[in-house]
Amino acid sequence: MRDFTADALNTGWCGDITDIAVGPTWLCLATLIDIRSRKVVGWSIADHMRTSLVTDAIEMAVAARGGRVHGVVFHTDRVAQYSAAAFVEVRRLHGIRRSMGRVGSSYDNALAESFFQCPKRELLHGRRWTSKAHCRLELFRWLSYDNPRRRHSALGYRTPAEFGQQLITTRTLSLVA
Repeated sequence: MRDFTADALNTGWCGDITDIAVGPTWLCLATLIDIRSRKVVGWSIADHMRTSLVTDAIEMAVAARGGRVHGVVFHTDRVAQYSAAAFVEVRRLHGIRRSMGRVGSSYDNALAESFFQCPKRELLHGRRWTSKAHCRLELFRWLSYDNPRRRHSALGYRTPAEFGQQLITTRTLSLVA
């Protein structure tokens, strides 16, 4: 199993893709999670599984972190999108290092897999989506809720936003002292 610990923000991310049935078609959701704060720092929703699904999520995460991501280790599984040339190029452009799990082992990306259980249980399970626009809106609302309001036991029952802010404040105070 992978070591999903990080000493600071922007030192380790994990990512994954899940699909959501919408009538006879699908939407795909790619997420990037900061391992230290459990915050979703990047995501993308599309009606395809092209590499741009994951590169868009990375670009969102890089922007959310102010471009300061050089050296981040990005854990993923081995789906084709994370091995594609366009993904490798975006990763290298930002100085992001790759860590890929073994084929067929969900334990190698357990944090990302675990994250997807919440929206599947709370939002998607038992619902029959007929509109991609409505499904996208509800996913956006759910993702917007998770960071500032959902408490995590791994964070001492604080939200990812609270925990991340506390890390920044503590680091700032230690630099001043």
